[in-house]
Amino acid sequence: MRSTPRSASPEDGPPPRPAARGLTRLLSCAFAAALAATVLHPAPASAAVGASVSYETIVSHDGTELSAKVITPTGVEGPRPLLVMPSAWGTPHIIYVGAAARLAMESGYQVVAYTSRGFWDSGGRIEVAGPDDRADAGAVIDWALENTEADPDRIGMAGISYGGGISLLTAAEDDRVGAVASLSGWADLAASLYPDRTVNRQAAELLLLAGGLTGRPGEDLTEMGEEYRRGNIQPALDLAPDRSAATKVDALNANGTAVMMAHAWNDGIFPVSHVTDFYEELEGPKRLMLTPGDHATQEAFGALGLPNEVWESLGDWFDHHLKGEESEVDADGPVHVRPNNGGGGWTSHADWPSVTGDADRYYLAKPSTDWFRWQSSGAMESEPSTGWDYRFRTGVGTPAESGTVMLSGALQQFFDIPTGVLLPTVDRYRAAVWTSPAYPDGVRVAGTPEATFTFTPTAEDQSVFVYLYAVNGNGTGALLSHTPHTLRDAAPGEPVTVTTELEPVVWDVPAGHRLAVVVDSRDARYTSESAVGDRVDVTSPEGSPTQVTVPLA
Repeated sequence: MRSTPRSASPEDGPPPRPAARGLTRLLSCAFAAALAATVLHPAPASAAVGASVSYETIVSHDGTELSAKVITPTGVEGPRPLLVMPSAWGTPHIIYVGAAARLAMESGYQVVAYTSRGFWDSGGRIEVAGPDDRADAGAVIDWALENTEADPDRIGMAGISYGGGISLLTAAEDDRVGAVASLSGWADLAASLYPDRTVNRQAAELLLLAGGLTGRPGEDLTEMGEEYRRGNIQPALDLAPDRSAATKVDALNANGTAVMMAHAWNDGIFPVSHVTDFYEELEGPKRLMLTPGDHATQEAFGALGLPNEVWESLGDWFDHHLKGEESEVDADGPVHVRPNNGGGGWTSHADWPSVTGDADRYYLAKPSTDWFRWQSSGAMESEPSTGWDYRFRTGVGTPAESGTVMLSGALQQFFDIPTGVLLPTVDRYRAAVWTSPAYPDGVRVAGTPEATFTFTPTAEDQSVFVYLYAVNGNGTGALLSHTPHTLRDAAPGEPVTVTTELEPVVWDVPAGHRLAVVVDSRDARYTSESAVGDRVDVTSPEGSPTQVTVPLA
């Protein structure tokens, strides 16, 4: 129920900072301006004539006060379908300033957007999508059913990033939630922050920084941050299963929840690979959209109310599953992808595996140390090449990099500028490099590349990074995909065969370009366990030849 103001308890932590309150007021003014612009913009004939907006304080299950913006459509008789929208990490509810208004005014939804606990002017502490966060969402639903004309049989949840993750987790535990849209959310927290046993350092630093600046970390987040600084990721891994929808997919399937997920190919915080894996585990109604961009960049402007394909698809999703309206969006299949380069259009597919129609399997021959004859520095061939051995030094990076979180994907999305490399400058004594024959007519890479290598480490813990490039005739490469991999507790001198998947991608390789594979030992995005002075041997035994499988459309 709605509460009167109360004093903060010790469990709530310190009250919101004055700066946070001031910025919230400023953002509220921006909300009013955007809402006015939306109202003044000509609406479709079928749209509601307006909406009323109120700022509410909703008391959660444990007395924590949650700041909420409630948008009620006018000109639409109740009961109305309800949309609950938890805020993203580090943001107040104002993040949904325009999208929430459009959903209310143009589609007649009762919308309640709220600031997740621990952030900005909501009470409590940051619980990293823990049980209290899911209980908060349930309390917001309870409040809306009691205080608005929301329909208890038509409830949906949607959110960006943190809000999307909370929406999925809540739907797994609360069967009142019939439909969910997770935009740039996560499904498996461990796979996101610890891909292939490698710490995603840039993502961790960004999340900890944003949490500290805009919120009040709880005990779990504080411990995770402190242990991370000591090089111990285990506390985060221990908490991950309860905070991952991937571990609750059976509950989502049992509830019959309709799940839409939209994600960017270059998401540097929650990599796209775990999203495609999770999507294939869902058995109920589902939709997947994959587009160019980085974390939350694909839907950010749509959240402000600007035209946006992801938010338009979200509206169609809820119209179909909460209002019973017909939808033709998934007529050709519920998986919708746009290539990560070149500005190509959407293609639709029956499921994620159907995105791949064929594949090129390349066996890798022994690399060369010749920098200048880069086109023949290591062959990618159609027949196995075995028995060779190639050693490179570790601990010092090369120009091969996966890019910068938030920045590199945004450059790809808005300007079609890829993360690049000048292949001849990659130090052959600190990396292994292979190139394929040129594709005279070009080719579309579509799906999840896979690589098999046999490494012999000289230390117990060593990291390697695998990159797949499309390279022009001058040796300039554009990064298609990559993956980190860290050998943990390995026996020095003993070979280890590793088969690993690179990140999924759809990429149009221009005519005359070739593919290149680079393996080195450092990447600025990740924490590398490879030290200066160590070595890694790459071999290709007869029983498991070194190879790369490139999926094609």
